[in-house]
Amino acid sequence: MTPWLVIGGMGVITFATRLSLILLAGRVTLPAIVWRAMRFVAPAVLAALVVSPILQPAGTLDLSAGNERLLAATLAGIVAWRANNALLTIGLGMAALWILQWVRP
Repeated sequence: MTPWLVIGGMGVITFATRLSLILLAGRVTLPAIVWRAMRFVAPAVLAALVVSPILQPAGTLDLSAGNERLLAATLAGIVAWRANNALLTIGLGMAALWILQWVRP
């Protein structure tokens, strides 16, 4: 029963947090610097989710040429920089990772 109480309690806390921000949205005016800083939230979250599995595929830092994820991510970064096309970047990055994993057993 305890895990269900913890899950339910965390759900209520999450809902209350989000609801409080929604209710305050129209009543509170945020400074311009906060609005500018909020532009960087999504890229920061994405980087936090993506960088660790790329640099630590086996749990330890791996910056070697044997790290297929790092090589594929480097290629994807170059494609993103030059082509400015998200679909092409994802497609080539995934294809590169699959090919590198297939070639290197």
